[in-house]
Amino acid sequence: MFSSFEDRAKERGRRIALTTIATAVAKAISMATGLITVPLTLNYLGVERYGMWMTISSVVALLAFTDMGIGNGLLNSIAEANGKDDRQLARGYVSSAFFILLGIALFLGVLFALAYPWVSWSRVFNVSTGPAVREAGPAIAAFMACFLVNIPMGIVQRIQLGYQEGYVNALWQGLGSLLGLGAVILSVNLKLGLPWLIFSLAGIPVVALIANGTALFLVERRWLIPSWSCVNRHAIRHILDMGIFFFVLQILGVFNYSSDNIILSQILGADAVAGYSVAARLFSIFPILLGMFLMPLWSAYGEAHARGDRFWIKQIFKKTLGWSLVINTLGSILLVLWGQQIIDWWVGPHVSLPFLLFLGMGLANLLNAFAGSMAMLFNGLNILRFQVGCMLFASGGLLAAKIILTRKMGLPGMVWGTLLAQILCCLIPSLVYLRWKVWPRLSV
Repeated sequence: MFSSFEDRAKERGRRIALTTIATAVAKAISMATGLITVPLTLNYLGVERYGMWMTISSVVALLAFTDMGIGNGLLNSIAEANGKDDRQLARGYVSSAFFILLGIALFLGVLFALAYPWVSWSRVFNVSTGPAVREAGPAIAAFMACFLVNIPMGIVQRIQLGYQEGYVNALWQGLGSLLGLGAVILSVNLKLGLPWLIFSLAGIPVVALIANGTALFLVERRWLIPSWSCVNRHAIRHILDMGIFFFVLQILGVFNYSSDNIILSQILGADAVAGYSVAARLFSIFPILLGMFLMPLWSAYGEAHARGDRFWIKQIFKKTLGWSLVINTLGSILLVLWGQQIIDWWVGPHVSLPFLLFLGMGLANLLNAFAGSMAMLFNGLNILRFQVGCMLFASGGLLAAKIILTRKMGLPGMVWGTLLAQILCCLIPSLVYLRWKVWPRLSV
């Protein structure tokens, strides 16, 4: 299809740009949907049922581990097969991943079905009013049904990312969000219960995912449709070997970076958590934007590496790292200098935060530019064992640094402790590894 490395490089660039733009649009639609549904559903459901909904929604982050890293392992495998132009290899990976995930979904579904009649769901959610008590069980059942279907169907997204067609998935996600919003409005007007609202926001996007998968397997890439006959030991082992590292990275990431509020609440109290969370939300804007830009590079690096296009990998890494630093530097200067004024306008003058907190979060964003750029490169090149080693090394240091510096410095100590541990345990080893291990491989 492409006559030279140059043509392939142009096509990679086009797909990266399309995926970035489409992901930004989908993210904007998702955020707008969330802003619209909050007042709509809160007023309709009341405080108790709305709180139950938010509790159920918060479980999503924990359940993200149920694929055991297989989704990311499939992404890397598809990028590799694409780089080798090997359809049979790709179908083996897809079929193997699908049936593994289907087995996980069925296992969890059976466990939930067996436990469901014996659990007092109203006590689990600590609700007491009549409608909330009646809907507690059906609400969690509706959510689990949507979630379980999503486990095996999640391969659709990974396949499209692996083939550098994330823009297709993003457009389907945007459509699912819009249809979900319409279903929520309809459910409220028809005065339907919480289970129907959960299906509207969690189930309609799954329906859109199924439609996306139907188009993928029956129209775009019919040769990829999962088949039991294509499941093979090599594909299973290949995916699981990578998946276990991604799984460990996910767990370590949650442990290392989701403990801030717990530590703050124990050392400084709940008021400190509120202020820190507001600042963290403000400074997360640029990492989110950066992530939408960097994510498409993951599979592009993998495909280019499989083809031996090392020059493209080096050039793109240098450019993206440079642009990441420029964007995050400008954004960080803006937020460090005027962060308090922005917060005053946003949530009111009752949240007053120290300058050292803003400065630390600004520097953390610069560190994120390095970390994000290198993570996409290492993921694409299957450099996973090293990343796990760094994260394990950082785990103890992060926890200790956060606790010690928060006790000494107060609120800013949380982010400065994170910075110190990340620089010593992750950034410096990664730069050394990049210089002495990865760069020579890309120069051969």
